[in-house]
Amino acid sequence: MERGITELSSGCSTMRPVQYKPSQNQPLEGMMQPIPIREFRGLNTFDPYSIEDTYFTEIQNLTTDDYPAISTRPGHAIQGVFGTRVLGMGVWRGQELHVVFNDGTWRRLVGNAWTTLASGLNTSAEWSFTNFDGNLGGVNLIGCNGVDSMRKYNGSTVSVLSGAPSNGKYITTYQNRLWCAVGNELWSSALDQPENWNTFAGNQQDSYRKTIESSHGEDINMLSGSLYRLTIGMPSSIHLLMGGQPSDFNSRVVTDDEGVANNNAVTAREGALRFMHKSGIYEYSAAALPDKGFSEVIKTFYPNVSTASAAGSDGIRLYFSTQSGETLVYDPRIGTWTRWVTPVPTCYASIGQDLYIGTATGQVLKLSGTVDIASPIAWKAVTKPFTNQSIAQRQRWLKMWIVAEMGVSSVLNISLSNQKSGESWDLVSTITSSSTTARRIIIPVRKFVLENTVRIKIEGTGFIRLHEITRQVRQLPLY
Repeated sequence: MERGITELSSGCSTMRPVQYKPSQNQPLEGMMQPIPIREFRGLNTFDPYSIEDTYFTEIQNLTTDDYPAISTRPGHAIQGVFGTRVLGMGVWRGQELHVVFNDGTWRRLVGNAWTTLASGLNTSAEWSFTNFDGNLGGVNLIGCNGVDSMRKYNGSTVSVLSGAPSNGKYITTYQNRLWCAVGNELWSSALDQPENWNTFAGNQQDSYRKTIESSHGEDINMLSGSLYRLTIGMPSSIHLLMGGQPSDFNSRVVTDDEGVANNNAVTAREGALRFMHKSGIYEYSAAALPDKGFSEVIKTFYPNVSTASAAGSDGIRLYFSTQSGETLVYDPRIGTWTRWVTPVPTCYASIGQDLYIGTATGQVLKLSGTVDIASPIAWKAVTKPFTNQSIAQRQRWLKMWIVAEMGVSSVLNISLSNQKSGESWDLVSTITSSSTTARRIIIPVRKFVLENTVRIKIEGTGFIRLHEITRQVRQLPLY
């Protein structure tokens, strides 16, 4: 017969303990496995509760170059400063950078040395450039600004391109001709004759001239011969030039609903134009209507586009500067957007994969290195508000950590918020790195242990490569 935890045996006065099997410990109800995020897909401005965990709602100075990790963007190095604004940049034969500054000079950069090729130019009109050979005896860099006489550079000197319209703008090359705009007129040189713009003899070598009508009564503000058709932009419409010679050249309207912010707000890559407009950043291939689907995730920045916006490419990424303090960077390889804070660009030029940036303060910058003109790069990323699958279900926060590499002397601040958006943050950790080793960094969650919603903000200076954000929670009863 049992007596507590002892038992009496008949014929024996010895008492021995009863052996009980210990009960099995049951896991707490609602305990979840750790939820790691190992892929980072950049910026997304859609409803923060509804987007995937792989997106950030805010980004500053981070890049997806190390995808699926995210890391500090490249820095800027000053190549030169002249005047107080860069008015245009061109590249001769893919090897020499040419820049016009608002001190009235046209300068060439070879290595680290600048050479002045022309002076006394207009100090406010913006320039456009193209390369052309024809009967010039070699490839020349042709430039114009709509005020000064059109110029050509032959590899050693800059001189006037005789015969060209003195008020021509937006120079481009298409069908072995030079093209420019004069108000709402489209002008072309004769075939392979860049100094002949006034021959109309009725044959296929003729010059060409046509007024491009717009229902908005606008002037041409963009020309691009980068596609298989000449693309003509206006502030509120896009047009195409059809045909292959003067007798059958004709224009047609592509869209009368959206146009181009300006000639510098266009970049071409892999047979497609991307251009900026107040209603969006569009992709256009001359085979379909312009489409802004690829940029909808950053649509909250559309209103910042202005007539001074600029676009460019380094052959990999696409850059769209809104002139409101940010450059929106698109990586077409993986379809991701990030946001960089940089000196305000007026124009871009690339040589190979080297990107040069002309700024509104007269600087020519090269995208390279790990610092911004000797200063550590300041960066930031904000996650979506993390919740249970049902936003209404409560949860208990157990653990949270990140895995990251940091440069020596890099600084990392981690803050948490229980708000969906806004700037209500609690700083929970600060780390200054002494090594470049990847490490797990614990995020204290004590203050937020019973919050239904938690956002994470990581920000700092110097290099970081973020590999992982992991959280572990216990789901509490829904009712």
